[in-house]
Amino acid sequence: MNPMKNVPKVRLGSPMLAGIVIAALWLALGALLMSVMMYAGNLKEDSLPAWALGIHGAAALCGGFTSGKRSASRGWYHGAVLGLAYGLLVLIISFLAADAGISGRTGILFLIVALAGAAGGMVGVNLKKS
Repeated sequence: MNPMKNVPKVRLGSPMLAGIVIAALWLALGALLMSVMMYAGNLKEDSLPAWALGIHGAAALCGGFTSGKRSASRGWYHGAVLGLAYGLLVLIISFLAADAGISGRTGILFLIVALAGAAGGMVGVNLKKS
């Protein structure tokens, strides 16, 4: 057998698209971790909303980091826009899947993901290799 020498790599050209994909991956890992903690640990259902906001913030931070790293400048801008787009996607999915409405927690979610995305974008654009 001959080893494959030229394996095509998938490259997401847009910083926003790459950030959304990375944020979705971190969200999936966070949801899996929270499920394991509920099953095997002593995590109660009463504390799930706070944990969910933390996981969304961490996912937006990682997505903003990726978006800022892939952009040439204005990492805070790319990260904040990514955070708002991520929050909008979460809102749409939660409305379609669970018939969740808009409440005060929605505003808190948007604030958390916008600030976390902007912080991640600032760090990411400063760590970009020259």
